[in-house]
Amino acid sequence: MKTENVIKDKSFAFAVRIVKLYQHLVEQKKEYVLSKQLLRSGTSVGAMVREAEHAESKNDFTHKLAIAQKEINESIYWLELLKETNYLTVMEFEGINKDAVEIIKLLTAILKSAKAKN
Repeated sequence: MKTENVIKDKSFAFAVRIVKLYQHLVEQKKEYVLSKQLLRSGTSVGAMVREAEHAESKNDFTHKLAIAQKEINESIYWLELLKETNYLTVMEFEGINKDAVEIIKLLTAILKSAKAKN
Protein backbone atom coordinates (compact mmCIF):
# COMPACT_ATOMS: atom_id res chain seq x y z
CA MET A 1 0.00 0.00 0.00
CA LYS A 2 1.41 3.37 -1.04
CA THR A 3 1.83 5.95 1.69
CA GLU A 4 0.81 9.50 0.94
CA ASN A 5 3.59 12.05 0.55
CA VAL A 6 1.79 15.39 0.66
CA ILE A 7 4.77 17.63 -0.13
CA LYS A 8 5.83 15.40 -3.03
CA ASP A 9 2.31 15.41 -4.50
CA LYS A 10 1.71 19.12 -3.97
CA SER A 11 5.08 20.20 -5.34
CA PHE A 12 4.55 18.06 -8.45
CA ALA A 13 1.04 19.44 -9.00
CA PHE A 14 2.48 22.94 -8.54
CA ALA A 15 5.14 22.24 -11.19
CA VAL A 16 2.44 21.11 -13.62
CA ARG A 17 0.51 24.35 -13.00
CA ILE A 18 3.70 26.37 -13.49
CA VAL A 19 4.43 24.69 -16.84
CA LYS A 20 0.88 25.39 -18.02
CA LEU A 21 1.09 28.99 -16.79
CA TYR A 22 4.41 29.39 -18.60
CA GLN A 23 2.83 28.11 -21.82
CA HIS A 24 -0.05 30.57 -21.39
CA LEU A 25 2.25 33.52 -20.69
CA VAL A 26 4.44 32.78 -23.71
CA GLU A 27 1.65 31.97 -26.16
CA GLN A 28 -1.04 34.43 -25.09
CA LYS A 29 0.82 37.30 -23.41
CA LYS A 30 4.10 37.08 -25.35
CA GLU A 31 6.00 37.35 -22.07
CA TYR A 32 9.30 35.47 -22.15
CA VAL A 33 11.66 36.74 -19.43
CA LEU A 34 9.70 36.71 -16.16
CA SER A 35 7.84 33.55 -17.11
CA LYS A 36 11.12 31.72 -17.77
CA GLN A 37 12.35 32.67 -14.29
CA LEU A 38 9.07 31.38 -12.82
CA LEU A 39 9.36 28.17 -14.84
CA ARG A 40 12.84 27.51 -13.45
CA SER A 41 12.04 28.20 -9.81
CA GLY A 42 8.55 26.68 -9.87
CA THR A 43 9.63 23.35 -11.31
CA SER A 44 12.77 23.22 -9.16
CA VAL A 45 10.70 22.90 -5.97
CA GLY A 46 9.42 19.44 -6.81
CA ALA A 47 12.78 18.36 -8.16
CA MET A 48 14.46 19.22 -4.85
CA VAL A 49 11.72 17.45 -2.90
CA ARG A 50 12.37 14.37 -5.03
CA GLU A 51 16.11 14.65 -4.43
CA ALA A 52 15.49 14.90 -0.69
CA GLU A 53 13.62 11.59 -0.81
CA HIS A 54 16.89 9.82 -1.48
CA ALA A 55 19.20 12.05 0.49
CA GLU A 56 22.53 10.62 1.56
CA SER A 57 22.20 11.88 5.13
CA LYS A 58 19.91 13.87 7.43
CA ASN A 59 21.94 16.98 6.67
CA ASP A 60 21.60 16.35 2.93
CA PHE A 61 17.84 15.91 3.42
CA THR A 62 17.44 19.23 5.22
CA HIS A 63 19.75 20.98 2.74
CA LYS A 64 17.70 19.84 -0.25
CA LEU A 65 14.42 20.84 1.40
CA ALA A 66 15.92 24.21 2.32
CA ILE A 67 16.72 24.75 -1.35
CA ALA A 68 13.14 23.78 -2.23
CA GLN A 69 11.94 26.35 0.33
CA LYS A 70 14.08 29.04 -1.31
CA GLU A 71 12.78 28.08 -4.76
CA ILE A 72 9.12 28.28 -3.72
CA ASN A 73 9.80 31.65 -2.11
CA GLU A 74 11.38 32.83 -5.38
CA SER A 75 8.35 31.50 -7.28
CA ILE A 76 6.06 33.58 -5.07
CA TYR A 77 8.17 36.63 -5.95
CA TRP A 78 7.80 36.02 -9.71
CA LEU A 79 4.07 35.39 -9.33
CA GLU A 80 3.65 38.67 -7.43
CA LEU A 81 5.68 40.51 -10.06
CA LEU A 82 3.63 39.02 -12.90
CA LYS A 83 0.44 40.10 -11.13
CA GLU A 84 1.67 43.63 -10.43
CA THR A 85 2.76 44.06 -14.07
CA ASN A 86 -0.65 42.86 -15.28
CA TYR A 87 0.54 39.65 -16.91
CA LEU A 88 -1.63 37.76 -14.41
CA THR A 89 -5.09 38.75 -13.30
CA VAL A 90 -5.82 38.81 -9.58
CA MET A 91 -7.91 35.68 -10.03
CA GLU A 92 -5.14 33.83 -11.92
CA PHE A 93 -2.64 34.89 -9.27
CA GLU A 94 -4.71 33.97 -6.22
CA GLY A 95 -5.17 30.30 -7.07
CA ILE A 96 -1.56 29.47 -7.84
CA ASN A 97 -0.21 31.74 -5.09
CA LYS A 98 -2.40 29.94 -2.56
CA ASP A 99 -0.77 26.66 -3.62
CA ALA A 100 2.71 28.21 -3.33
CA VAL A 101 2.02 29.56 0.16
CA GLU A 102 0.72 26.15 1.24
CA ILE A 103 3.91 24.50 -0.07
CA ILE A 104 6.20 26.98 1.70
CA LYS A 105 4.32 26.38 4.94
CA LEU A 106 4.67 22.61 4.54
CA LEU A 107 8.38 22.87 3.78
CA THR A 108 8.92 25.17 6.75
CA ALA A 109 7.15 22.72 9.06
CA ILE A 110 9.11 19.74 7.71
CA LEU A 111 12.40 21.62 8.08
CA LYS A 112 11.62 22.69 11.65
CA SER A 113 10.76 19.11 12.55
CA ALA A 114 13.87 17.71 10.84
CA LYS A 115 16.15 20.25 12.51
CA ALA A 116 14.59 19.53 15.92
CA LYS A 117 15.39 15.82 15.46
CA ASN A 118 19.07 16.52 14.63
